[in-house]
Amino acid sequence: MSKLILSLDGGGIRGKATTQFLSKIEKKLNAEGKSVRDCVDFYAGTSTGSIIALALATTNMTMAEINNLYSYDMAQLIFTENKGWFEIDGLNAPKYEAGGKTKALKDNFGNATIGHVPDDKHVLAVTYAIEKRKPVVIKSSKRDYRNLPSYKAADASSAAPTFFPTKELELPPDSNEFWLIDGGVIANNPTMCAIAEARRVWDEISLSDLRVLSIGTGFMTRKINGPESQKWGGLQWMTKGKILEVLSDERIVSYQCLTIMDQGNYIRVNAKLKPQPGLDEEQVPDDAMDDVSRTNIKRLEILGDFWFDQYGDAVVQLLMGTYGGPSLDRIDPKTGKPISQK
Repeated sequence: MSKLILSLDGGGIRGKATTQFLSKIEKKLNAEGKSVRDCVDFYAGTSTGSIIALALATTNMTMAEINNLYSYDMAQLIFTENKGWFEIDGLNAPKYEAGGKTKALKDNFGNATIGHVPDDKHVLAVTYAIEKRKPVVIKSSKRDYRNLPSYKAADASSAAPTFFPTKELELPPDSNEFWLIDGGVIANNPTMCAIAEARRVWDEISLSDLRVLSIGTGFMTRKINGPESQKWGGLQWMTKGKILEVLSDERIVSYQCLTIMDQGNYIRVNAKLKPQPGLDEEQVPDDAMDDVSRTNIKRLEILGDFWFDQYGDAVVQLLMGTYGGPSLDRIDPKTGKPISQK
């Protein structure tokens, strides 16, 4: 019997495009008597993707409620600017305070824990432990993690360096202290983590039995000045080179998945953040992870709608196990259509 993996990238407020897309997918599934939850066996997320994945896997929040986590009002709470004296936000202090994001997650996730994922389903969230210099994958398949509050896992996975403070978290079984940051520094696209873990927990199934829906948050197109970069130090790479975004580029994982997955078992939903057929210049969102203006959030919503127009039918069929087309990659900005695997 095949299994369906839903893998969700990081990208800060750009997660609004993901939730808008999934909300429209949910409505189409409802017409068939199904929901996203009915179709997914394994949820995986990094950063903002972990918030969405954990909400779907471990709470009863509707897709509409999850989508509302990315509303203008909620974004103002989550991205509360750091007002400390003598602090240049993002340079010698985190740009945003921790409290707003933690409160929003705790209020919405309530008492949900990693163990609240339904029987024979799984979830994982990617983080990185800076003191121990190692990835930490918080997952339901590890019994020790099942009592961990979901909001704490989401909070740690989304603690992006320079944007939010590092999160302290005591992890079982020994309640060791971990200082965790955003998993995007190592696996902004967690799909390969999910495939590896799915093969481990369901050792009776083959790679051919896996179907994967992987959703990005759009990717940057702003040019980085190559000649000028030769003279950059750490500060310039952070401010001009956007080094965090460079490190979290997700396209290599998409290449790996397209290479190893069977034809028609993989769909990657993503697009360059630039004008293209179906997405006018005034509709293109900012590529910043923290542009929480009303205008940009509306543009991210439009991006999710654009994705639905291009991928909607294929994704619904993939989720329901009836898809017979080719594997699909990101949208080609020349045509405004998903790239089909040859």
